[in-house]
Amino acid sequence: MHYRSAIPVLVGCLFATNVLAADLMQTYMEALANDPQYASARASLMAGQEKSTQGLAKLLPNLSASGGYGRNWFEGLNYNENKYTIALTQPIFNWANYQNYETSKLQVSISEAQFAQAQQDLMMRVSQAYFDILAAEDVVTFAKAQKAAVAQQLELAKRSFQVGTTTITDTHEAQARYNLAEADEISALNDLEVKRTALEQIIGHPPGELDPLKKGVKLSAPEPNVMTSWVSSAENQNYQVVQYRLSREVAKRNIKATQAGHMPTVDLVASYNHTNRDQYMIDTNGGIQTFNTQKVVGVQWNIPLFSGFEVTSKVKEAVSLEDKARNDLEASRRSAAQLARQSYLGVNNGLSQVRALEAAEVASLSSLEANKLGYEVGVRINIDVLNAEQQVFMTRRDLTNARNNTIINGLRLKQAAGTLNEDDLKRVNLLLKK
Repeated sequence: MHYRSAIPVLVGCLFATNVLAADLMQTYMEALANDPQYASARASLMAGQEKSTQGLAKLLPNLSASGGYGRNWFEGLNYNENKYTIALTQPIFNWANYQNYETSKLQVSISEAQFAQAQQDLMMRVSQAYFDILAAEDVVTFAKAQKAAVAQQLELAKRSFQVGTTTITDTHEAQARYNLAEADEISALNDLEVKRTALEQIIGHPPGELDPLKKGVKLSAPEPNVMTSWVSSAENQNYQVVQYRLSREVAKRNIKATQAGHMPTVDLVASYNHTNRDQYMIDTNGGIQTFNTQKVVGVQWNIPLFSGFEVTSKVKEAVSLEDKARNDLEASRRSAAQLARQSYLGVNNGLSQVRALEAAEVASLSSLEANKLGYEVGVRINIDVLNAEQQVFMTRRDLTNARNNTIINGLRLKQAAGTLNEDDLKRVNLLLKK
């Protein structure tokens, strides 16, 4: 299992003096250094990597030393006793410990898969927050432009009414549209602030100016442009699927480890015991010093005979947990496949929407110009111009959202397939205007 190492301290230093993120990659690098969820995942990975060492320890020799000192009084005899023992135990056959060691290696792999998923989640959270801000900024721009355009139309309607070429109805309609445009602007500004706060939560400080998408940027279809390929990749490489697959292997190992409760264990044992004793007899004022040394080397075995059906019950429990893990794995495969299908369709439908909205933008601009000219010559009324202006801004807003959603769905498709990496963010970054 491959995973990226912890982000170097240099990254934190790099952005310590520059808190303004200019583009997507700079924002992502700041998130690597400051996002608490990613930091938590990195710490979890470091903890999980210790599982293998702990599992191996059960198969290695165990060396211990113990000792004691005491003074005793017993029916006219006093004596001091100083003793110590050094003992060595080396497992020769312990099926449970071996299975637990194999399980510990699987747990390390699970930790690595979880960290890889956390990296992909961070890429998606940063990208989503980044493009949400761009979309919100565009909405604010469109709202302000619409407000300005409606204001001009309102002034024109007022002048026309004053000279008697239009009725008061045109002025009222323009005023109502102006009030609505003002409300839309306030709502757009509020939404922008919310979106900026969402990115601030990830990078740890208010974001600066973000590079927008290039004008007329061209988006490409998924490669390969075949849904079944992406679905197959998702069912096998998605990191959530990988975790559940490894968890099932852990459950299988746990069954074998639990069944080992019926098996004997064999250990090689060796010990060295030494005792010093100073005796003093009160009646004769005499004393004697003795010492004793004992060396033992041998094999120790243990055969479990009956444990009150505890082992049998635990085996049944482990079998049921393995069945649960198998069903969890199947559910994760289906979920990953569904996410891949949705994202794939999202990309291709988004591309179609972008093309349609680009054509609609051209048409709506032409319609606006025609309605303005018609209003000037008296063949169109004020509401026609206002509707045409609103259509232009709605089309531009929808076009912006379609482009952003297509980009995000492309990244989500690769995440579902388990292939999303920093190179994908770099390719998206090339679509931004520097």
